[in-house]
Amino acid sequence: MITYLSGELVESLPNQITLDVNGVGYQVLIPLSTYDVLGHQKGRIKILTHLHVREDAHILYGFATAAERDLFRLLIQRVSGVGPKIALAVLSGVSVDEFQAAVVRGDVECISQVKGLGKKTTERIVLELKDKVGVVEAWGHASGGEATQESVFNDGLLALINLGYKQTEANKAIALLRKSGEFSGDSTVDEIIRAGLRILN
Repeated sequence: MITYLSGELVESLPNQITLDVNGVGYQVLIPLSTYDVLGHQKGRIKILTHLHVREDAHILYGFATAAERDLFRLLIQRVSGVGPKIALAVLSGVSVDEFQAAVVRGDVECISQVKGLGKKTTERIVLELKDKVGVVEAWGHASGGEATQESVFNDGLLALINLGYKQTEANKAIALLRKSGEFSGDSTVDEIIRAGLRILN
């Protein structure tokens, strides 16, 4: 798995960039949200990536932030019928925060305004994500302005789910960490993730 690339930005288009990494040119497909952040930069940049493997191609997708990549992975791995093309369209049409808030509210109309996304696909996205134990609950806590430590636990929960663990397993691990009392208000998401992985493994 290629988790990020760091190199010279050679070419920048709204839907893709070319990055020179030690003399090798990588074509990376990106959403508009990432182009807005990285597309106009000059020189050396770092971009988070997801490698999508098909029978006929290995395709790199790039993101300016971990939140964008997490949402991309959640869509393609957890929602039936949603592939990278639709996931990129979502990220190009709404911000991560707007999308999360819309799913929490069940606001199909908001997400269906994304170009290239039909109402039936939007309804399936909202319905299936609402059925994913822990995902919408964590988004709801985050948008509701919960305490800082609670937000860290919620971010850790979503990270474990995005790493491929079942929602019920991730929920149990985070619940154990909450009860342990080992984590203070200064704890980071990375610390929560590492502790959760120790429990899950």
